[in-house]
Amino acid sequence: MTGNLRAVALGGGHGLHATLTALRRLTPDVTAVVTVADDGGSSGRLRRELGLLPPGDLRQALAALAVAEKGESLWAEVFQHRFGGSGALTGHAVGNLVLAGLFEVLGDPVAALDEARRLLGVSGRVLPMSPEPLEIEAEVSGLDDDGTLRRIRGQVAVASTPGRVERITLRTPRRPGGVPAACDEAVQAVLDAEAVFLGPGSWFSSVIPHLMVPGLHDALLRTEATKIVVLNLVPQPGETAGFSPERHLDVLFQHAPGLRVDAVIADRDSVPAPARLRDAAAGLGAKALLADVADPGREGVHDPDALASCVREALGLSETEGRKG
Repeated sequence: MTGNLRAVALGGGHGLHATLTALRRLTPDVTAVVTVADDGGSSGRLRRELGLLPPGDLRQALAALAVAEKGESLWAEVFQHRFGGSGALTGHAVGNLVLAGLFEVLGDPVAALDEARRLLGVSGRVLPMSPEPLEIEAEVSGLDDDGTLRRIRGQVAVASTPGRVERITLRTPRRPGGVPAACDEAVQAVLDAEAVFLGPGSWFSSVIPHLMVPGLHDALLRTEATKIVVLNLVPQPGETAGFSPERHLDVLFQHAPGLRVDAVIADRDSVPAPARLRDAAAGLGAKALLADVADPGREGVHDPDALASCVREALGLSETEGRKG
């Protein structure tokens, strides 16, 4: 592997933030491919009012790369700042409004995100998984006493359901019954990558949705990149309550039966049955790497240096390879 490692991370929210922060310790050539199904908070309001892509997860990815590359900067801080008070701007993040303005002025979310990264001084790239807002629909068990499956819609509803999510699909609200379109630049980034990462993050609302976009799904199967899954440190209430580490891999395989990966990274202390995880990883063609990747000072957060070291091991890089550019 020569030059800068070409890395692509797929996800959304805080989980993607962890991967991007770790990867930026290894290479400046990092592309984030971000979910666009959020319907809550500031993002949901802008999506409903303006008909735009929900900007929140895209904003977080830009801010993560900015901080990882340049340290805390004024623009990164401003992008993440939320307005207080009790008026129309209450709860909106400044970066969400900036992105919404760029989306409207430029009329192209990819061009808008490229302009935002120039504003922030980011060398990495942030792309939406689809150029259109998408909606998650989930089949959930445990909501009715008779054991029937109930369909629920929306990322917030899926993330907070008291039931058990069995399966998700993606809907295209702008084109009822349509097939979710993939962002062409995101597809090409996956095909050109040397390493592709799935997770950590909200499994059913941030990670698996990428596999439900046919163009991205096909690219993930075709790419010659090393594919790495990073597991969460703890199950998430609502989405994956009670899930074992291997159960996370099982549902990944159920949604993309043809997917094969090369490595699965998990925190040693979060895996109660290492043998079962290794068997589940082997079912995806992968080797399980168990290491101390949790931040000892922050519960449920990956340590970026430890995660970067584990990624280096998964890719077979020496300590002098894959350094931050």
